[in-house]
Amino acid sequence: MSLKARITDDMKSAMRARDTARLGTIRLLLAAIKQKEVDERAELDDSAVGGIVEKLIKQRKDSISQFQAAGRDDLVAAEQAELAVLQAYLPEQLSADEVEAAIAAAIAESGASSARDMGKVMGLLKPRLAGRADMGQVSALIKTRLAG
Repeated sequence: MSLKARITDDMKSAMRARDTARLGTIRLLLAAIKQKEVDERAELDDSAVGGIVEKLIKQRKDSISQFQAAGRDDLVAAEQAELAVLQAYLPEQLSADEVEAAIAAAIAESGASSARDMGKVMGLLKPRLAGRADMGQVSALIKTRLAG
């Protein structure tokens, strides 16, 4: 079953269960997917749908940090609930050891020796780790590996 079909099935089950919070988040996700399909005039595959999910998750995390800074606990709770629903559609996350091993392999494969070579390493890792690791953290780890 494709990721988009799974999301649609989850929307139907949320409708039947009258789970309005979950339903709203899933509808938001499906609307973003539909918008992208209309813009590109093509059916999206699982990796493209995963990219949309990642984008929405990043937006939720940014919103949570801003709401926490403003002391809006009610809005933080709503965003965290949406974040939990969206994270269910990401592939299984890699462990810290697996990320470290992938970084070491990419550095060896690209022959990177300094921070100037970071783009080469990120270019290798982005397709391998997309959706399975936080690329911001991966970038920071690469920076420390190449600087030291």
